[in-house]
Amino acid sequence: MSVAFQNRHVLEDHISGFEAAANPNHLAVVRRPVIFSVLAKAGDEDWVLAGLKVIDDVSVRNTGPREWLVVSETLGAESVARDLFGLDPARVSFFEQSDGRVLLRISGPNVRRILAKCVAVDLHPQVFAEGQSANMLCCHVSANVARTGADCFEIILPRSYAGSVFEEIMEMGREFALTAAFVD
Repeated sequence: MSVAFQNRHVLEDHISGFEAAANPNHLAVVRRPVIFSVLAKAGDEDWVLAGLKVIDDVSVRNTGPREWLVVSETLGAESVARDLFGLDPARVSFFEQSDGRVLLRISGPNVRRILAKCVAVDLHPQVFAEGQSANMLCCHVSANVARTGADCFEIILPRSYAGSVFEEIMEMGREFALTAAFVD
């Protein structure tokens, strides 16, 4: 007996029915991001971070002491893994998290007001600078939040909680006409 698996995003059923045209406040779900967890050996964090920052077409997200998420929307997992293998294996460990994580991108003029209902962190531009990221609770779920633009944030969270976080963010953004759609 053969089994055929269908590749469906965990939020596929949650997004159906939302309007296709994005409003100024918009929640985009990245369909197939590549996400790796990277861990540095004690004392090698500066060397590893410098090596991660020179990899093309990835963004590096701080998650804790000697630990980062490496994210790409343009490269495949094999390409990112090849670049990570180029780092000294005695100094760094990494593993792919793409299937277990969901990437949400929320943007718009009211993004901070929406996220203020979901996170207990000050997201003011003078406090949470562009390019900064941190682990925090988002809608009571452990997530990594990164500021990627003037009014744009990305949230990486576990796949198993994506539906409840998505629904809560949409509810928090209702007064600002928050829309949602997939980004391919």
